[in-house]
Amino acid sequence: MLNIVLVEPEIPQNCGNIARTCAATGARLHLIRPLGFDISDKAVKRAGLDYWHLVEVKDYENLDEFFRQNDVQQMWCLSTKAPKSYTEAKFEDNCYLFFGKETKGLPEDFLEAHRESCIRLPMREEARSLNLSNSVAITVYEALRQLDFPGLQDYGNMRG
Repeated sequence: MLNIVLVEPEIPQNCGNIARTCAATGARLHLIRPLGFDISDKAVKRAGLDYWHLVEVKDYENLDEFFRQNDVQQMWCLSTKAPKSYTEAKFEDNCYLFFGKETKGLPEDFLEAHRESCIRLPMREEARSLNLSNSVAITVYEALRQLDFPGLQDYGNMRG
């Protein structure tokens, strides 16, 4: 299982889309306050559609509370400022993927404290960043690919 950690997310639609990715992949969703929305907000639920019952969501007042309650053995911090690509990361089962708020990313002091765990998604220099929910989906599926998609259906049912 993967763990998606959103640090101070601001946009409910992104959180809903990320929750849907978690539902589809079996990832656990951790939300670090303050949130820019109410997690019962209709916009969050609408973006996640009818998948909310498939998502394990944990809510924390701050990062200190999160680390007190979780035994984090491996973590990856996604940032446009990171020195290495996400393709260089070797993802392990039960790893934690940290993503920052849409307007500022992860706090600088947090990134500095976890420098060796910082990775980025390559993009054009002129582009500021990708949408948060897209960044989560790309990273989650790379981690799952490395882990051979545990517990996920890897076939379709096309009629011929």
